[in-house]
Amino acid sequence: MLDRDNQSKLRKIIHIDMDCFYAAIEIRENPKFKDQPVAVGGSGGNRGVLTTCNYVAREYGCKSAMPAFKALQLCPSLIILPVRHNLYRNESKIIRKIFHQYTDLIEPLSLDEAYLDLSDHKLDASNLAESIRNEIFEKRNLTCSAGIAPNKMLAKIASDWNKPNGQFELKSGEIEEFMTSLPVAKIWGVGGKTSDKLAALNISTCAELQNLDMVTLHKLFGKFGASLYNLCRGIDDRPVVSNRERKSCSVERTFSHNVTTLEYAKKKLHHILLELKNDVTHSHSNRKIKSAFIKIKFSDFTKTTSERTSSMINSELFNLLLKKSWNRGKGKPVRLIGAGIRFHSDRVNEIDQLELF
Repeated sequence: MLDRDNQSKLRKIIHIDMDCFYAAIEIRENPKFKDQPVAVGGSGGNRGVLTTCNYVAREYGCKSAMPAFKALQLCPSLIILPVRHNLYRNESKIIRKIFHQYTDLIEPLSLDEAYLDLSDHKLDASNLAESIRNEIFEKRNLTCSAGIAPNKMLAKIASDWNKPNGQFELKSGEIEEFMTSLPVAKIWGVGGKTSDKLAALNISTCAELQNLDMVTLHKLFGKFGASLYNLCRGIDDRPVVSNRERKSCSVERTFSHNVTTLEYAKKKLHHILLELKNDVTHSHSNRKIKSAFIKIKFSDFTKTTSERTSSMINSELFNLLLKKSWNRGKGKPVRLIGAGIRFHSDRVNEIDQLELF
């Protein structure tokens, strides 16, 4: 049986990340937007939140998850286009067919990124990544970036190294040196809370984190401590899982005008639930529901979420959750309402064991 290190060296993992996917598709469909700052937003106006933006817009400081009005302050000429989910889903399916020409071990993370395990392929991993990227550009007129490494965490980090429209390979013999200066925030599963806790310990790089032993890390971070011990050394044994489960399904709306009454909010929720039911019926009809949740964003951008166990999309329950969340605002107007459900899983999802926020 191969030990962990030898097994890792035999793996060829590629992480493909499409470059500003939604915005790139919109520009391809509308060439007049080329070389202009373009963003795709939740509601297609200055009330929404940016889903993504092209690199011209990013030069002004615009970025995903930024409120549209802030982006417009940074870049008054920013073109904000509405989200067209069906267009992006169809494009993602076509690109995934290209992946399948190279391997069936594909783990999609979202519409615009995926892991590919090409360990059994005879060709060099870097050449394979270049071939995939070239084929996507030739057939779809879209660019992407690739990270090549012996494991998933390092491949994902590497794909961000030469963006946009580039690739970076991290070989087994380079991992130890690479990890020493890598910020701990780059480690898979490390979110804001963990980063803050590490910063309080004056730990900002993986080299500094490597000074903590397994026992200490377990005391500080529980089960995740053992993962941190390995990850900060570039060790990641997670396989590429081709049938990765989706954990939830949700729909949210940012309103062009703030919602000021609970009754009107309930009317808006009714339409959101119709769309949620449609999504679940068409895409997740075989999944069992375990809970329902409501998300609200108030006019001052504070957020709150209410959740309760449920086996179905129950309008009465969602209205109760809406009221509960609404009351927390103590009269503040609401700019966004979201409704969603979480699914049961037949297996323990590894990502549930990590802190991602």
